[in-house]
Amino acid sequence: MQIIRDWVMRFNTDGPEGLLNRWSSGPRRKLDAEHRRALAERVECGPDLAIHGVVRWRRCDLAGWLYEAYGVSVEESTVGRVLREMGYRKLSARPRHYDQNADEAETFKKASLTSC
Repeated sequence: MQIIRDWVMRFNTDGPEGLLNRWSSGPRRKLDAEHRRALAERVECGPDLAIHGVVRWRRCDLAGWLYEAYGVSVEESTVGRVLREMGYRKLSARPRHYDQNADEAETFKKASLTSC
């Protein structure tokens, strides 16, 4: 009976248009355009070891900064998703063996290039 009452209430307020299905716009975004712009600037400038105490930004660092600067509490995964939406990708250095010999690596590269 509740659903019929809801339909009657919608019909009385909006007429026949009130009976059409309405789609929600979804939850409001936590990071608006200003927050995204500031986040992009922060990522582009990069951290300063003497000031920030880190050599690269992690998602948890950026989430903490957003809370301190704007009072917006977001999860690390949200920061990662927003950064991917803005075109940023996670980059990491290729690992190198601690005992790698640079001269032998160059010789190997030259040998493999000439064999093609």
